[in-house]
Amino acid sequence: MMIYVDADACPVISIVERIAREYCIPVMLLCDTNHILHSDYSEIRIIGAGADAVDFALVNMCTKHDIVVTQDYGVAAMALGRGAYAIHQSGKWYTDENIDQMLMERHLNKKARRASGKNHIKGPRKRTQEENTSFGKSFEKLIRMAAHENVCGKESKTIEE
Repeated sequence: MMIYVDADACPVISIVERIAREYCIPVMLLCDTNHILHSDYSEIRIIGAGADAVDFALVNMCTKHDIVVTQDYGVAAMALGRGAYAIHQSGKWYTDENIDQMLMERHLNKKARRASGKNHIKGPRKRTQEENTSFGKSFEKLIRMAAHENVCGKESKTIEE
């Protein structure tokens, strides 16, 4: 199992690394040439600039039972298609059951923004400690579930704490 992080502007890298270190799971941070990352734990891959270069590189690297951390619904959908697990920086898991709805909502919101002429979107608000704690708990639960499925070879949807 490997953890791949769509690291361009990802606010949870330190949380991912801390938990991955506890479980001895390797992490790869992928970013484009516009970002500079440093890590004493993760491998860092800098991908050439391009509209979706990091996204496609990440999806091409991930395999079944890997974990992908991304805020991009398209990347999550492709990772799920490869048998990987995917989690948003909010801690929400992307699943086969919810990804189609999320992609449709993204499409409709983009369409509405174009129709209104308001394409400028404010940047994200500052993350709270509660959001970081929530992500950490959800991420750790996903790791335990993925490890269990990898060892047992079963596809279970939930894990009891």
